[in-house]
Amino acid sequence: MAVPPANADAPAAAESGGKAAGAYRTIGELSRETGLPQHILRYWETRFPQLRPLQRAGNRRYYRPEDVALVRRIAAMLEQDGYTIRGVQKALLAESKPVLPRSQAIDSGARDAVLAVRTALAAALAEDE
Repeated sequence: MAVPPANADAPAAAESGGKAAGAYRTIGELSRETGLPQHILRYWETRFPQLRPLQRAGNRRYYRPEDVALVRRIAAMLEQDGYTIRGVQKALLAESKPVLPRSQAIDSGARDAVLAVRTALAAALAEDE
């Protein structure tokens, strides 16, 4: 019977600076993990509204796991995919707001049901007057 090592998460922990994957990271820890200077991370906070780390007393930043993933994604888009800051902003904005034509926002069956309820309510209100 094989016994797993005491620290089975060692590779993942070593990659994330010894912290669990779901742990919050300071700006210094995130900077070391990603290789990005701290001033770049602070600059990105001003350019990407999606990147909002928690700020505690003394403006100390704590990046949530989703913030860390976003930083890695922004870095990859800028460095590997050749996007500009403006291009990344547009791409992230397009993902956050799926654009549907107004006519496709609700399927026709649901639209008909809503119109039927509306008509019934209008008729009921007309009877009360």
